[in-house]
This record gives sequence, structure tokens and C-alpha cells, in this order.
Amino acid sequence: MQISEQWLREWVNPPVATDELAKRLTMAGLEVSGIAPAAAAFDGVVVGHVRAAAPHPDATHLTVCRVFDGNGEQQVVCGASNVRAGMYTAYARVGAVLADGKSIDRAKLRGVESFGMLCSAAELGIGDDDAGIMTLPQDLRAGASLREALKLDDTILDIELTPNRGDCLSVRGVARELGVLFNLPVTAPACAAVAPSIDDVFPVALEQPDGCPRYLGRVLRGIDVTAQTPLWMQERLRRGGLRSIDPVVDVTNYVMLELGEPLHAFDLALLKQQIVVRNARAGEVLVLLDGRNVTLDAQTLLITDASGPIAIAGVMGGERSGIQSDTRDVFIECAYFAPLAVAGTARRYGLQTDASQRYERGVDHQLQQQAIERATALLIEIVGGTPGPVVATESRADLPSPPKIRLRRARLELYLGESADEAEATRILQRLEFEPSVSGDDETGVRWTITVPSHRFDIEREVDLIEEICRIRGYDRIPSRMPVTRLELGRAPLEVTPRNKLRQVLADLGYNEAVTYSFIDPLFADLLAPGAASVSLTNPMSGELSVMRRGLWPGLLKATLANMSRQQSRVRLFEIGLCFQPGDALTQPMLLGGALTGPRQPENWANSSDAVNFFDLKGDVERILEAGGHHAPTFESANDPILHPGQSAIVWSEGQRVGRLGQLHPELAHRLDIKAPVFLFELDAEVLVARPRSTYRPVSRYPSVRRDISLILGAEIPAAAVRSCVGQALGAALVNFTLFDLYQGEGIDSNKKSIAIGLTLQDHSRTLTDVDINGLMDAAVSALETDLGARRR
Repeated sequence: MQISEQWLREWVNPPVATDELAKRLTMAGLEVSGIAPAAAAFDGVVVGHVRAAAPHPDATHLTVCRVFDGNGEQQVVCGASNVRAGMYTAYARVGAVLADGKSIDRAKLRGVESFGMLCSAAELGIGDDDAGIMTLPQDLRAGASLREALKLDDTILDIELTPNRGDCLSVRGVARELGVLFNLPVTAPACAAVAPSIDDVFPVALEQPDGCPRYLGRVLRGIDVTAQTPLWMQERLRRGGLRSIDPVVDVTNYVMLELGEPLHAFDLALLKQQIVVRNARAGEVLVLLDGRNVTLDAQTLLITDASGPIAIAGVMGGERSGIQSDTRDVFIECAYFAPLAVAGTARRYGLQTDASQRYERGVDHQLQQQAIERATALLIEIVGGTPGPVVATESRADLPSPPKIRLRRARLELYLGESADEAEATRILQRLEFEPSVSGDDETGVRWTITVPSHRFDIEREVDLIEEICRIRGYDRIPSRMPVTRLELGRAPLEVTPRNKLRQVLADLGYNEAVTYSFIDPLFADLLAPGAASVSLTNPMSGELSVMRRGLWPGLLKATLANMSRQQSRVRLFEIGLCFQPGDALTQPMLLGGALTGPRQPENWANSSDAVNFFDLKGDVERILEAGGHHAPTFESANDPILHPGQSAIVWSEGQRVGRLGQLHPELAHRLDIKAPVFLFELDAEVLVARPRSTYRPVSRYPSVRRDISLILGAEIPAAAVRSCVGQALGAALVNFTLFDLYQGEGIDSNKKSIAIGLTLQDHSRTLTDVDINGLMDAAVSALETDLGARRR
């Protein structure tokens, strides 16, 4: 909301500069987001009186004027179509500087000398009207500085209000706040009732009293709609962000800015029989003031007459009954519309008006009489007319009733953090127009009963009253204290691995944590989980974010792509998050996923530039599993359509599937335009954090011994099978298994491979003898030959 500082200071004038005033308003919850001058900088422009205007002898579109500037008459050649003898306008003397920095010099136009320039509002930076020169009031003194005459040395405050503070969408509301903040009286303009001169009325009926419980109307006959809106009013409207339209509309807008109550004026000659406030009927159409046709729904509150809709209540009037160029009689309406009856209406029809902004937040239901009297007085002053009586049609049962709220001193002091000054609290509430009364003294201390004023729709509970006192006193006055509380000793169950520990392990491995959207593109979802169903959103932000993720890879791959497209060749990302998998019932597993690509080590003169491979990925997964207490995971070759057929695996631990890992399938990488191999893993975080119970095993006091075996076996046999076979053959005697060599090539069949394994043997009760060791080795070799078809080299 824009508001003129000059206008505001007519109501209440704190003895502070603009910056301090804006700061105090902001600290009280009315954020001043901008401070701007009311007019651009210009110099040397005065009020000029055009005493004569004659056609240019050599140009049909130019006029030669004689302009009196307070010192004498000057000859000025003007191209404006509205220039005429007798008018007062803005005159830029020779040497003046306009808003755009242009300097005015003596000139000759088509052979006629011109001394200065007659200016439009746009040329002076005080409006958008460039269709003609400014028309100024006749009571101004020729030669007076235009800045002083129009009081242009003003400041416009741009105030950002929270939705609950609709009471401050007016000069009156902001002035009330300043009066409280600076403990000053607020002087409102005189608003005496206008006595009716005629008995004419127009009937009104309320068919929807819950949406419109109060409707005031007044007939004003014999107005002169061709009258000019006073320049002072035009200026205040402009500084409030509104443009001047015609005197009737300008007055209703002016009262809205001043008091916060929207009004509307209908051409009385166009109204049929009576005004009826009701909800729309199916298929009804209304042509709005801006020329648009809207088809109305049944939830829309309307102002109608016998011919149908004439306005959307609280939003915008219709074209049919609007003020015309020949309007002589008007019907002024001023109503209270319930916020819920208007809320959302403007948005449904793609409208946003000043009236709807106020009605949606709540307008004081006791303000209508004052507003219609103020508007009547201004209209009679500007356009004349004879007023009829104000007729109020209302349903008292549907009007809001002011709540009464108890305020406890102990509760107030709890939030203030210090002893409450009863007199100060009472004074603040009174100046905010609350009605506090001391209602008793009990174990909680002094107690107030507060009657909430009609303009404060947002005050419902005790804590709301405490907030009012806190913000007026100043939040900076609330003392800062360290909290004192009893803390229970935290518990760390041995059977649970904290997720932060998993995060720390991944960070130690060089991964960065990513947080990606839970909703993804359905095309991307189908690409990474072909044929699998996904959970669709009912109201997605966009078509590209319309389904919930089944796993973490879509987000991680997009994040990896984003990094690679920004010249980040080495990427390691992980994420822990919920996923959404439909079935008989929706399940939401917590998964841990990761992606890595690029060099194995950061670029350095001492590091190799080898790229990561499947075994780097497998090693990282083993480290994660080990951190979760899973010390003996197994990996089974997988047939996953998303992963490389030769570099993918399923992870098992304690007989339970933990997850999957592998290289992104080359075909998918090509479709995603990924040039380098990307390796992925996805683990069940719930399984990871469910730590297997640890068991104690004493360290043997007897020496261990290592024996190495070289084997030739089928190329398709995985190392895990060799380890399992040896483990079953040796039992507890095997304390460590190491695969330290692999060879395929010349000298060995193409379907064979040579491996070398190291077996560490130890007994917990005695020292192993050579006989024991040889027996164990023979058992291991025999099992390998029998179960896997291996032979020793």
C-alpha cells in the first residue's frame, strides 16, 4: 500500500524524520519496504496564467500563447490541444530543468519565438498523462513555485502489510498506529452527517445476509459529472497508487484510501426496481467495468437489480450501471461484506482490486455510516447535487460481535520476560481502541477483560493481545536471557546406527549431501523404473513435477548432470530421503542413494588420474555397511535394466536384501547425454540403521599363520563363491580371506582365470602345527576342486 507522508502527518505528526518514522512502523509490524519522492526533481517551473491563445500563423497544430508568470507576460509556442486562454497551467521558464534533465532554452518554432514551455504532468514526472498540458486550479497564484503550490515535496511510503492487518489499509489505520507508537493524539478530518434535502430512496433487499449483513445506500440527484476533480484530490489519489477517472469515482476511491471503506456509485437511471444482494445463479453473465464478460458461479455474491447482476460484491462493478458522461443522479452504496463471502472471488475471475483486497482481509462493520457521510459531503462539494436520506438495510444477527478476551498479568510477564507495567499495558490497549477493564485479582495476578474493537479481525486469543503490547512497547525491549531447563540424558541404543553417522562416513569418503525434489517428471520416472507405477499428484506445480519418486536416482542423476554441465568432472553425491512406492498400500521406504563419476582422486601432482570403476563403488558401499554394523555383506550379480549388465549387483546382509549398485546402463547414459560412466547405489536406510547385535569374541593369544594358494577356475565364478567355499571348509580356523591377484590372458584358456588367495589361519585354544595347517589347506583345496571345479597352479 502506498501512502503520502504529508497526508499521514495531517492526522498525526510525530516529531521525527521520515527514516525514523519508517523504522518505527516497520518494527511495529507495518513493514515500510520503500520510500520514494512524490515527484521527480525539476526546477524553474511555476504556475502560469494563459492570458491569450492564438493560432500559429504557419502551423495548424501550434498555438501562440501569452503567459503571465507573476513577473510579466511571456510568449510561448505550445503544441498541446487543450491549451486555451484563461487556464492556469505549469510553465517552465527559460533555464528551467525538467524531470528528464532537459533544460529549457529560448527557441524559435516555425518563425515564432518561444520563451519557455507549457508542461504536461508526464514531463514533470508527477503522472502519466502526456495528452495535454496540466490544468491547475484557478485559485493558485501565477508565478508561485509549482512544487510549493502542489506540495510536491512529499514522500510516498510503500507499506507491506501482512494479511491479518487489513485495518491498516488506509490513512486512518496507519495514523492510529503512529498515534500509539508516539503517544500522540490522532486528528481525523471533520465528517459531519449530511442532512437529506429530499425524501428519495432506492429499495434494497438482502437475500444473502450471512455474506452481506449490512448495506447502506443513498440517492444523490442533480450532480454535474463534468465537474473537475480538485487537483489536491487527484494528487492524493496518485500518491496512493490510483489514477483519477471522474469526480464520482475519485471521491469513492479517496474515501477508501482515507478511511479504508470501499464504496461504489451506480447511475440511478440505469437501476431497475430495487437492489438485491444474493448469490449468483447458474449461467448468469456480467459485463464488468473493464469490458470483460464473466460467467458467474453459484459461490459468487452479487449486487443485482430486476434486470440481473450489476456488480460482483466487494470486487468490481458492472458496465451496465456505471457512471456515464450524462449521469445526473447516482445511488451510492456502502456495505459490509463478510470476508469469507468475498475471499477467493477476485482470484477465481482473474481480478485483483483495491476493494477486494480490503474486503478479503476484513473491513470494520461499524465504518459504513461514517464513510457514506464523508463521500456525500465531498461529492456535494465537487459535483453538487441534492442528497436523500441514508437507508441502512441490515441483519444484526449476522453482524460480527466483538469478542471479549481475558488477559492475565502472569501470562503477559512470561512473554515480556520481565515485570509488566500495568499502566503502560492499559494505555497501549486503550490507544489501540481496545476496551480494557480490570476484572479481578487472583493467584495469577491482575487480570484484564478486553473488548476487541470492530476493526481488528485478527485478535482472537490472549496471545494476540500480548503480541499487540509487545510490538508497541518494542520487540527490542524484550530482554534476552539464556533459558534454564532440565535436560534428560540422551540415549543411544546399541541396535540403532544414527543416520548422521552414515552421513559422516559418506562425507569422509568425499561425497556431498544432496537434497532433491520428492516429485519428479513422469517421463524421467518411467525411464529409471520402466513399467513401474508411480504416485501421481492431484495438484502438481507443473507437468514436469507431477509424480512422486520411487527411488533416489532420478534426483541424484539430475544433480550429477547439472554439476557435469558446469565443468565439474569429479562428482560424488548422496541423499537420504523418503520414497513413494504404490502397491496394495502405499509404502514410504527411507532410502540412501549415491552417485559418483570422474577421477578416483582429486587432481593433484601426486595422484593418478584413473577414473572410478565398479570396485570403487563396491568399496564405498562396503564402508557404509560396515558403519552400520554389517561386516559380512555379500554381492550377487544382478539383471537390472537400469544398470550395466556386467557391472551391477544386489547387496545382501544377514540374509536380507539391502540394496543395489552398479554402473548406469550405457543406453540410458546416451539418452541422458552423459558422456562419462556414472556409478550408482541405493540402499535401504532402515536396514542400515537397524544395527545387528554385536557379540564379543576374545582375541586369540596364539599366533596366526598365512598360506597362499594359486588357482585356475572358470571365468564366470565370482570371488564371493571362492570365499564362501573356503569359509565353509575351514570354519572358525579361517580368520581372514584375501584375494590378491587376478590374471586372464596368454597361457590360460579364454574361459578360465587365475587367482591367488591368502588364507590367515588361527586357533583360539592352541598353536597350530604344520600337520594342522596342511590338513586345513588340503580341506580348502579339496572343497574348491569339488564345489567350483578349481585346480591349483
